Amino acid sequence: MFSKGAPESIMARCTHILCNDDGSSVPLTMDIRNELEARFQSFAGKDTLRCLALALKRMPAGQQSICYGDEANLTFIGLVGMLDPPREEVWDAIHSCMSAGIRVIVVTGDNKSTAESLCRQIGAFEHLNDFSGYSYTASEFEGLPPLERTNALQRMVLFSRVEPSHKKMLVEALQAHNEVVAMTGDGVNDAPALKKADIGIAMGSGTAVAKSASDMVLADDNFATIVAAVAEGRAIYNNTKQFIRYMISSNIGEVVCIFVAAVLGMPDTLIPVQLLWVNLVTDGLPATAIGFNKPDGNIMSVKPRKVNEAVVSGWLFFRYLVIGAYVGLATIAGFVWWFVYSDNGPKLPYSELVNFDSCSTRQTSYSCSIFEDRHPSTVSMTVLVVVEMFNALNNLSENQSLLVIHPWSNLWLVGSIILTMLLHVAVLYIEPLSALFSVSPLSWVEWKIVLYLSFPVILIDEVLKFFSRRSPRGRRFPLRLWRREILPKESRDN
Repeated sequence: MFSKGAPESIMARCTHILCNDDGSSVPLTMDIRNELEARFQSFAGKDTLRCLALALKRMPAGQQSICYGDEANLTFIGLVGMLDPPREEVWDAIHSCMSAGIRVIVVTGDNKSTAESLCRQIGAFEHLNDFSGYSYTASEFEGLPPLERTNALQRMVLFSRVEPSHKKMLVEALQAHNEVVAMTGDGVNDAPALKKADIGIAMGSGTAVAKSASDMVLADDNFATIVAAVAEGRAIYNNTKQFIRYMISSNIGEVVCIFVAAVLGMPDTLIPVQLLWVNLVTDGLPATAIGFNKPDGNIMSVKPRKVNEAVVSGWLFFRYLVIGAYVGLATIAGFVWWFVYSDNGPKLPYSELVNFDSCSTRQTSYSCSIFEDRHPSTVSMTVLVVVEMFNALNNLSENQSLLVIHPWSNLWLVGSIILTMLLHVAVLYIEPLSALFSVSPLSWVEWKIVLYLSFPVILIDEVLKFFSRRSPRGRRFPLRLWRREILPKESRDN
């Protein structure tokens, strides 16, 4: 019978050692055991080799089966040291996780000395001068009192001599402390731990059972791919928030425009067909392109968000309101400017504008038909379109300035803005379309006013972004817009 396994386990079952001189065996004395242990520690520690011990036992002739009890009184054959160097990209991947607030625990079946040497070799935990209190074998961890086990769980960076059942135990222990746990595995016995973890990650070379129990499969068996997936997931989440932010702030602006005009008693700034055009075409193209935003440069330096964190926080909603209010007020300002200040307009007193509905019952120096002119609504509609294009540029990043993330970082967004403006210009200057939308061509002076009223939305958002970056505490408002709690994984599987 031949046996192989962990050196400490095999040597504990050996009573003799095979001699190379004549192939005979001699008793395994304490001196020889100490020498073997020293050689094993040298292999596992200094040389960073994964070690196996080999042993044999002569069995009676004709014996057809063996049991666990037969694996005793073995004759030690020797040690095998195998070099399994870590991938070069592991160091960067682990440090990226640390800077992103993701805690990494190395879980391995290797000997404790080998595992610690590997960690030193890759520099994963170079901030630790000594692994004491940070590295535990499965048996050491299980033997700790409950309080010490809790403290060890908070410090642990290395868990060695682990069996599949220990993986599930570790997942449950971390989840009991409200940690979100991702666990990797490749074997059939890893399936319970993969199923229990919040994110089960199977190796591409793993078994079908492990893959079916997992939420994610690493096709290249590379830890760095997990880090890349985290960055991609954060980018998708941020882009989703930016899409929501753009659409809500734009819609708030349209509501403010209509509501304030009605409250002030002014004529309708926009007619229904113009609002439909803005909503279906002008808003749609840039909003879709926002989904192609590149990740922020500091995306892997931001701490993880809480599981139950609202998609829209109080501060973010406040930003929606500020930007939306400005969009609406700028649209109304363009409307008022044409009536009160424009050289092409009637230059009415503001009091006449807000009392337009009584024009036919009063003696006026102007014709009441002036309130049916297409120019003021054209200016308002153009201001609304252009200010929303500038607002789309604001949504290249939630908190990064446009001086850092330039518009051409998302060429899809730049292209959508150009296309939107070309469509809007076509509506203004091509006769069948201008009649359909009740608009008129704008003069150069009117275009300058449109730009003057639209550009400040970028300055306002830059100020809000500045406070978001510089005052993390001050930007937390008590207002919370809660989404539903994420269901436990067991509920999601049903």
